[in-house]
Amino acid sequence: MTKKKKNIPLPELSTGISAIDTHCHLDMDAYKTDLDDIISNAQNAGVSKIVTIGIDLRSSQKAVELASQYSCIYATVGVHPHDAKDFNAETEALLKQLALQEKVVAYGEIGLDYVKEYSPKEIQLTVFRRQVEIAKELHLPLIIHDREAHEHIYQILKDNAPFPEGGIIHCFSGDASDAQRFIDLGFLISIPGVVTFNKAEILQEAVRQIPMDSLLIETDGPFLAPVPKRGRRNEPSYVLYTGAKMAEIKGVSTDELIAQTTINAKRLFKF
Repeated sequence: MTKKKKNIPLPELSTGISAIDTHCHLDMDAYKTDLDDIISNAQNAGVSKIVTIGIDLRSSQKAVELASQYSCIYATVGVHPHDAKDFNAETEALLKQLALQEKVVAYGEIGLDYVKEYSPKEIQLTVFRRQVEIAKELHLPLIIHDREAHEHIYQILKDNAPFPEGGIIHCFSGDASDAQRFIDLGFLISIPGVVTFNKAEILQEAVRQIPMDSLLIETDGPFLAPVPKRGRRNEPSYVLYTGAKMAEIKGVSTDELIAQTTINAKRLFKF
């Protein structure tokens, strides 16, 4: 007989405390039929803002469109390493135009992915370096995708430092020492629902050691839903499960953890 998953309610935030999902992909088909409900659920749970992320030209255009339609949504633009092979001068020019829109708050998701090399490594490296330059030209924070590429990501960022506008190491998957190196370059560390998984000891230890003023929370929805929703579609309201687990690790209240990550996000995105 199959055991039913427990329906564990979302953590409740105190009045005046709100969360920000700093990384979600609201343009994806997973949200196509019920996006209004997803956004309403998030706001009712206390998630006041959602940053929807561009990963190629089409999704960047859609992110900007969604930001114009919903007051709680903000956008980023950029080309993900999976699609680096399609980056060209025309794409660059169009992304720069999009980046001028009022509710575009960062450049990315850009970076390196050495697990799924959908674009050749050398092309990823070239396009990543160029997009780091573009973000600096546009005076926008960076949203960095780093999958099994910590050393190359770090070296490229170090070579291009300083970053007056800062940035985010999104869906952080390194250890505490990796986190500190990026923090020293002016980046915030964004923690996904993976931190709630039983076998995520390295990430949990990193969270324990990362200073509170360097932490953010994200869903990376529709992917990586936290426990107790693991294996299902992720959505912005679920950042509260992630925040509660991080608070437990840090030995603080969920309200305190959420409040500080919200302050951090507002500082970075200039909300």
